[in-house]
Amino acid sequence: SGAAILAAVAALHGGAGRVFVGVIDASARHAITAAHPPLMVRSPEELNLQTSTVVAGCGGGDDIHAFMPQAVSSSKQLVLDADALNAIARDTSLQSLLRKRSARGKPTVLTPHPLEAARLLHCTAKDVQHNRLHAAQQIAHTFQCVVVLKGSGSIVASATHAPVINGSGNARLATAGTGDVLAGLIGASIASRDDVFSATCQAVFRHGQLADAWPINGPALDASQLAASIR
Repeated sequence: SGAAILAAVAALHGGAGRVFVGVIDASARHAITAAHPPLMVRSPEELNLQTSTVVAGCGGGDDIHAFMPQAVSSSKQLVLDADALNAIARDTSLQSLLRKRSARGKPTVLTPHPLEAARLLHCTAKDVQHNRLHAAQQIAHTFQCVVVLKGSGSIVASATHAPVINGSGNARLATAGTGDVLAGLIGASIASRDDVFSATCQAVFRHGQLADAWPINGPALDASQLAASIR
């Protein structure tokens, strides 16, 4: 549940006025509510996806697969990260739903790191890193989504826009959990803007900017402090 909390706190601090957390593990819900009162903790079945910007996959493990058909089919806007991307990569029916979603005009953002991108493209992470720009564009065209290929110089690609190479950020973001923070921040950004590509670019830049502004002599950056520092 830690990854889901990181994404949710980032979304809340990133400007989402109301954040629901659909936690698969029922035993964790009371503890999350006690530690983070502003978050509205629910079971996934209780969420109204049709009116929501949904961030899926953070900490979901293999159990996320059962919720993916509804998330892909129903969500108003959708960000897929981590285990949701792995579910897409290994299930052709989910891939088909993702393409149909785009045809219905429902925006989706995919946020793979190089290994997750390699799984989506059925190649190796080395292949992805050899030509990151091509890999990001290939995923964007294949699934008709906005794609954030994370890494040094994160790339934001789309089937309908020229790709953007992000200039903010540094090696501090290599710590675990910062990708979950980014997913939540993107969710908040696209929820409040009509242009999903531009909103995604702004969130990616803002995420890196936080790391660039991190105090040199301050505490080491960790994902929970990064999420809490979003203003």
